[in-house]
Amino acid sequence: MASSNLAPDLLAALPEPLRLLAQRGELKRYRKDHRLVEEGEYGDTLFIILSGRVRVFGSGERDREITYGTYGAGEYLGEISLDGGPRSASMVTLEPCDCAVVTRTTLLQHIAEHPEFAFDLLAKVIRRARAATLTAKQLALNDVYGRLVLLLDALAMPADDGTRVITERLTHREMANRLGCSREMVSRLMKDLEGGDYLRADPTGWRLLRNLPARW
Repeated sequence: MASSNLAPDLLAALPEPLRLLAQRGELKRYRKDHRLVEEGEYGDTLFIILSGRVRVFGSGERDREITYGTYGAGEYLGEISLDGGPRSASMVTLEPCDCAVVTRTTLLQHIAEHPEFAFDLLAKVIRRARAATLTAKQLALNDVYGRLVLLLDALAMPADDGTRVITERLTHREMANRLGCSREMVSRLMKDLEGGDYLRADPTGWRLLRNLPARW
């Protein structure tokens, strides 16, 4: 892990309120698969992602994991722990990442000088709380196939030929982590959907050939 000499354009690409905060932080570079944060530990730092992607996840019994989300450049993470409580999730880099690391003290100084940023921070917390509520609802009310359909539909984008494409090439393990189930279950369902000509693997991801059935 190295710090400092990051290209100025990494900061320039941020919206101004976030760029001003990032400039106050310590610029750091992390390798792939680096644990930025461990669930349950205490910390007072905010991570502003300048490049790369980060996965946020929780762990349960027998090392089972559930992914809460993946985040890229322009996002910031770690705001929940700024109340002094323990970290509610772990964070790991999915690829080499450049981040601006901001302490709670620095954030408070920034808000004092730019109080409008407090509204952005509050809105971020509310959006993520809503997303967590939706995830819990899906886990409680949908079976694994239902959750898989919701995930695929959310990631799919329309293509010119009338199909829909998912350019984020998720492995079956990554899907399972997002859905809260086993990799074997995801593999079986995806194989069934391919066999039924509902989807196929493309070099860049997945292609949904027609609407997925509501029940399987």
